[in-house]
Amino acid sequence: MDKKIMVVDDAAFMRMMVKQALSQSGYTNVVEAADGEIACNLYKSEQPDLVIMDITMPNKTGIEALKEIKDGDANAKIVMCSAMGQEAMVVEAIKLGALDFIVKPFKPDRIIQTVSKVLG
Repeated sequence: MDKKIMVVDDAAFMRMMVKQALSQSGYTNVVEAADGEIACNLYKSEQPDLVIMDITMPNKTGIEALKEIKDGDANAKIVMCSAMGQEAMVVEAIKLGALDFIVKPFKPDRIIQTVSKVLG
């Protein structure tokens, strides 16, 4: 299972939690980005199989980064994370090509379920 997953969140704690859930399920090739801008640059160089990205971040939001990544790679697999009450942004993200979304706070098995579904 050597799929590369990029975890994008401005909160180091959230990145760590997602990374932990992934590694416990055998996904150990994980790249991290602290905001949307870093994510866009890293996406080009790392070419991850999947991106798990927060919606609300400084410098470049998850929505802006989603748009930019999808413009550069129409086949990019991106799953958005959002807190409760961000339904409008979630709908926009899905319209822009996000494959799924995970509501925070999440349970580790919800992440693994989504990752398994998206990566097949």
